[in-house]
Amino acid sequence: MQNEDAAGAPVKALVFDTFGTVVNWRDSVIHELRDLGRRKGLDADWVAMADAWRAGYAPGMDTVRQGKRPWTSVDVLHRERLDVLLDQFQVQGLTEAEKDHLNRVWHRLDPWPDSVAGLRRLKSKYIISTFSNGSVPCLVNMAKHGGLPWDCVFSSDIVQHYKPDPEMYQGVARFLGLPTSQVMVVAAHNNDLRHARANGLRTGYIHRPTEYGPNQSKDLRAEETWDRIASDIGDFATQMGV
Repeated sequence: MQNEDAAGAPVKALVFDTFGTVVNWRDSVIHELRDLGRRKGLDADWVAMADAWRAGYAPGMDTVRQGKRPWTSVDVLHRERLDVLLDQFQVQGLTEAEKDHLNRVWHRLDPWPDSVAGLRRLKSKYIISTFSNGSVPCLVNMAKHGGLPWDCVFSSDIVQHYKPDPEMYQGVARFLGLPTSQVMVVAAHNNDLRHARANGLRTGYIHRPTEYGPNQSKDLRAEETWDRIASDIGDFATQMGV
């Protein structure tokens, strides 16, 4: 397949799911929790705490998506979940400043080893942007931290909706001033790509079989015939002609 749709419209923009596809959230959060434990003399199951923190992500967003609360950024949702987990895992003695700093670990996630070089290659030919439920400050800080060379940042903050609401998928095309057929969502998550396709966007799958650790049970393969299926972002860039 060429980088065109059936009508011959070329793909002009690549918009990336960020948590899990571009950055390795799990190892980053585990590392920071362990470092906190060493510095503060605290002992907890840091791996379980990191996984539990991420597990609260979708339910928190669902309360907004279902109209149970007004628009609330993911930074607030992460902090609410953190406060619960600090009690649950009996992590005591943190100051408010330390809690705030820890909550911002989601702004300091490290890229996967192939991400920065692959994105730089893609940037030479395509518009590249985030396509994320993360807040604008989170995504900007993450880019600074990891050297991610985005042309622009598209966030749930901009449309005040979370994926998989259609407003996210339609909104990113409007944000870029392009028809949906010229925008490709790139993600390690099959469900994200299903919603992208349903909303008229192109689809690119990146294989991240350890995003959730050694016992990952979902997104172990491309589950449909997406427009592109790649082993990592470098492979994806090769397939996209750069």
